[in-house]
Amino acid sequence: MLEIANLEVVYHSVVLVLKGVSLTVPDGGIAALLGPNGAGKTTTLRAITGLLDLHEGKVTKGSITFEGESLVGRGPDEIVRRGVAQVLEGRRILADLSVEENLLAGAWTASRAETRRQLQRLYERFPVLGERRRQQAGYLSGGEQQMVAVSRALMARPKLLLLDEPSLGLAPRVVAQVADLIREIHADGVDILLVEQNAAMALELADHGTILETGKVVHEGPAEALQQDEDIREFYLGLGAEGRRDYRSVKHYRRRKRWLS
Repeated sequence: MLEIANLEVVYHSVVLVLKGVSLTVPDGGIAALLGPNGAGKTTTLRAITGLLDLHEGKVTKGSITFEGESLVGRGPDEIVRRGVAQVLEGRRILADLSVEENLLAGAWTASRAETRRQLQRLYERFPVLGERRRQQAGYLSGGEQQMVAVSRALMARPKLLLLDEPSLGLAPRVVAQVADLIREIHADGVDILLVEQNAAMALELADHGTILETGKVVHEGPAEALQQDEDIREFYLGLGAEGRRDYRSVKHYRRRKRWLS
């Protein structure tokens, strides 16, 4: 479905942010992109969706192909029409507009008839949105706002949905609801690239995982294998004490520990 190969991205013509990133989202799959703040996760999504220009960024090397066709150099509107939609970090809903107005903002690629049908589908799936369709979106809870943000992206009927930190700032109970929502969307035939710092949730949902650190891929593999990897478990479970603040230093520490023993 999506393949990124040896991708390099530069901001402001001088700052190299992505340094040869490669990853894939298989047809029918969920892929997780993990890593700490500043690793390059959001930049990877911007490169896919054509939003780098807004941040003075540029792809300088590598390729991004969706269903076999290059996305590099294409505008965000064309990329959405091709079947790629994104839910931005922090939800980014239009707080002063109603729930329904937010959803309609995501339907600009669809006909009026298709928009009505998709609204009805979403209201049936998320009854709370139907009940509050006339309410200002800014007054909804965090979980409900995330529901609006995801539904707005689904109005474009994407084949691939990019989710940027969907659990950010949500209570554990609501995070579980978001995970269930992702499963439902995938069951409807939408492939997903999930960017998350909540590695436990992401790897539980995903088929495959890729870990970024300072713009480079440091590890990748089947999600189940990553869940069992001791180095990953130590870093992502917050056990990296003694100055080990990244995945590489955890891995080096564990190798040295095994050698000394």
